[in-house]
Amino acid sequence: MPSKKQQRRRAKERRHEWEEVYVDADGRELDAEEAEAIVKPAKGTARAAKAQPSRRSARTVEPPSWRRTLKRGALFFPLMLLVVFFVNTEDASTTQSIISTVTLMAFFLPFSYFMDSLVWRAYLRRQAKAEPAKKS
Repeated sequence: MPSKKQQRRRAKERRHEWEEVYVDADGRELDAEEAEAIVKPAKGTARAAKAQPSRRSARTVEPPSWRRTLKRGALFFPLMLLVVFFVNTEDASTTQSIISTVTLMAFFLPFSYFMDSLVWRAYLRRQAKAEPAKKS
């Protein structure tokens, strides 16, 4: 006797098994190969589908700026300070934890700006590739 889990799995397998049936204008059933030979998509249809813009709105990418990077750093500074307080040993003072956090921020801020610039350059490359496609 199959368990409930096995019964559900078997029912799911049966539920998703179906066979495609192609019917011509006369009502006769055709094989998949015959149906593909009869119905061929027009060449302009595929091209028109590619030319349509996607419905998903693209996220706007702004050029890198130190102001935005410093704002991001101001958000992450307290989080990093908490992590440093929990990670440091028991004998570490508050001053040492703050100095460690400032050191981490000294690495985080330029790295964050660098990542913003990489994203910006990739965005510009995608825009440059998209422009010739729109002109065609």
